[in-house]
Amino acid sequence: MSPLTRIHNKSSVIGVVGLGYVGLPLVLAYARAGFQAIGIDIDSSKIDHLYAGRSYIKHIPSDQVAQVRSSGKLDATSDFSRVRDCDAIILCVPTPLDEHFEPDLSYVTGTLDSVVLHLRAGQILSLESTTYPGTTEEEVVTRVEAAGFKVGQNIFVVYSPEREDPGNPRFTATNIPKVVGGHTPACLAAGEALYGAAFDQIVPVSSTQVAEMTKLVENIYRSVNIGLVNELKIAADKMGIDIWEVIRAASTKPFGFTPFYPGPGLGGHCIPIDPFYLTWKAREFGVHTRFIELAGEINRSMPEYVVRRTMEALNSRGKAVKGSCILLLGLAYKANVDDMRESPTFELMDRFQALGASVQFHDPHVPVVGPTREHMNWAGKTSLEWTSENLSAQDCIVIATHHSAFKLDELAANADLIIDTRNAMSGMKIKPGQVVKA
Repeated sequence: MSPLTRIHNKSSVIGVVGLGYVGLPLVLAYARAGFQAIGIDIDSSKIDHLYAGRSYIKHIPSDQVAQVRSSGKLDATSDFSRVRDCDAIILCVPTPLDEHFEPDLSYVTGTLDSVVLHLRAGQILSLESTTYPGTTEEEVVTRVEAAGFKVGQNIFVVYSPEREDPGNPRFTATNIPKVVGGHTPACLAAGEALYGAAFDQIVPVSSTQVAEMTKLVENIYRSVNIGLVNELKIAADKMGIDIWEVIRAASTKPFGFTPFYPGPGLGGHCIPIDPFYLTWKAREFGVHTRFIELAGEINRSMPEYVVRRTMEALNSRGKAVKGSCILLLGLAYKANVDDMRESPTFELMDRFQALGASVQFHDPHVPVVGPTREHMNWAGKTSLEWTSENLSAQDCIVIATHHSAFKLDELAANADLIIDTRNAMSGMKIKPGQVVKA
């Protein structure tokens, strides 16, 4: 039976390697679509959670996991030999930057080396990790063919970029259009069948390179526009203009304007990282991507701007940062999720602590700081309890992430000084000079 026939009659076994913010909703989607799904991850705690029918990601309810576990459609393992049981294998592993802002493909290549050992003829292998154009051809196809397979004939290689937006109630894993590129026409047909079985809309493109570039362009578009509005925020502040009011007014134009909003810096695994994958690859072709690099510089400088505004605000009250009690509201990089990857709040905490402040954080979605690549010094620190006493005890409270769980009326009633990086206090009843936008 051909791979496409097995997908169409839902007798295929779908394997997802890497069960994080992308992989977990994906493996659940295939299980709900009626496929036997196998999740593979080296983190045994994730496997234990799934076996117990529990979610380990805040915005994915445990009842979704429990439901597919009880149906018998979901299995989970740390054993890569289970790859042989799969008709399709989808790789969802991290692609960070190294200390020189160059691509770190070690998770991709390491995973591929483990997967290739167990490949068999007739399988579909798809990479979803965000990366530079050419990665699928250079890293995936090369390894698969070195193992003795002929891509497009007895194995099918696909690239389909993940487009997850954690915590977005409108868009879930399967109703976001799925871009798919194949190494050959036969590979593309296999990819369309694979993703068409679980996703509402498929967007086929002519090559894996086009698919890889598509994801980078999406995130570069956001990075550059956020960098622009962050720079405009600083200019507007110097002129005594509220940039949030400006954006609100500009948004009334029914064409030619898309609102982007400033903040304390960029977070998440995509926007702060992905643009530099193209910057790095473009150098190979003698291209200097000035817009991308400038936007990156501006966005990375925003924590410094917030710290400076905080220092000025404290100074106006006769206080120094050194010795002050500063509370950061929101450790997650975006509202209403528990994802703290690349969160600018870490940078703010580092900077305030280096200046001698006593630093705490409060985040209802992150009760304790877990392990991170760059901020291990904060691992194990717990979220400060939200009480009137704790709020009033702070010399300054910085709103870094605007979670809907924050009781802003209580914050206004108890905080002496609020540094608002998200325009969260707009419309709240506040005392004169209590809120400083940054």
